[in-house]
Amino acid sequence: MNPALLDLPAQELLLQLYRAALDAADPLQVIPPHLPPPPRGRTVVVGVGKAAAAMAQAVERHWSGPLGGAVVVPEGATLPLQKIRVFTGSHPVPDASSVQGAQALLAAVAGLQADDLVLALVSGGGSALCALPAEGLTLSDKQSITRALLLRGASISEINTVRRHLSGIKGGRLAAAAYPARVVSLLISDIPGDEPTLIASGPSLPDPSRCADALAVLRRYDITHLPAVLQALEDGLWESIKPGDPRLQGHQQVVVASAWDGLISACNKAQALGLPCHILSDAMEGEARDLARAHAAMALCVAQRQQPFAAPCVLLSGGEATVTVRGKGRGGRNTEFALAMALALKDQKGAERIHALSAGTDGLDGRAEAAGAWVGPHSLVQGSATGLSALACLDQNDSASFLEVAGGLVHTGPTFTNINDFRAVLIR
Repeated sequence: MNPALLDLPAQELLLQLYRAALDAADPLQVIPPHLPPPPRGRTVVVGVGKAAAAMAQAVERHWSGPLGGAVVVPEGATLPLQKIRVFTGSHPVPDASSVQGAQALLAAVAGLQADDLVLALVSGGGSALCALPAEGLTLSDKQSITRALLLRGASISEINTVRRHLSGIKGGRLAAAAYPARVVSLLISDIPGDEPTLIASGPSLPDPSRCADALAVLRRYDITHLPAVLQALEDGLWESIKPGDPRLQGHQQVVVASAWDGLISACNKAQALGLPCHILSDAMEGEARDLARAHAAMALCVAQRQQPFAAPCVLLSGGEATVTVRGKGRGGRNTEFALAMALALKDQKGAERIHALSAGTDGLDGRAEAAGAWVGPHSLVQGSATGLSALACLDQNDSASFLEVAGGLVHTGPTFTNINDFRAVLIR
């Protein structure tokens, strides 16, 4: 280990690794190498997601021919564009602005010809930002179902399976609307496993899942308050565009950045600093507090037994945790992970050598008003000194309130990218 690292505050070291992960998913760097040749006809950009504005900016800077189109991003994630229009939508629950954004994207691809090219710039967060209810479904219905899935801790894969079948634009429908133009999809993945059709619910890609799969998700979480929706799914009325559809022939797709890329970049940064680094997984899912306990157990094993890795070292993981909301506090899955990990380490031998950071690569973490948080050996003491109970805050899903007074919140603002959550555990 580099002796200089002994003097580097743990918080700063963890933040350096987090920033390295973000750099690996910078749209201005990852989009240009994958741009196709200009077509004989028009080029239209349609983008959606938290990275869409930066992806569009990269296209504008590196495209040699005429260009137009539209992208839909969250409030606060806009960037100045010269040729491509920017719309804002709501996240994580869609609203009327999300419907307007979807309509703008469909209008952008209307009336295209076989010589035209559509560049679909797709990143995480797009499912809510771009929402058009299926025929016979209301926006209120979609909002109700989305809230229920989020509150009950459904995984992003499950949520997006439902979304693709309640939509007039997702599940390949945007690409079908662009027919006969060719569509090239450039994707920044926030999905564990990087399945392209799940990213923003796949507006430009064929969907292999069925209405029956969406129905199974709703029943799994006992979301049965809209019988007409259940019946429509059972009857297969809202099937998405399937693989082999002739309207999508010749289309291409590339995942240009993912959680794995970010973890590799962070690992390389740690090793360049002289610190051994180990990637646990880029696709860890489950309740945030369960993941926290698992990470704490492994960190303690390293600290106490030098197994399965020798300390000092860093453990990295990615993926998307879930939170089953029971309280009315302020927080997100990353702050919940951080506080749960601090509690799991409390009074354990070797815990004084363990520090951890968990943050969303989009710069946002639920209702935390922060990207996430970091914790160390003194976090519980610092937070409790203000009179708050860490356990009570966790029970009320109020992790951000506790970590704020403990000085642990990580603030970045919008990062203009999104490759899921980043977790780093330092054992000194």
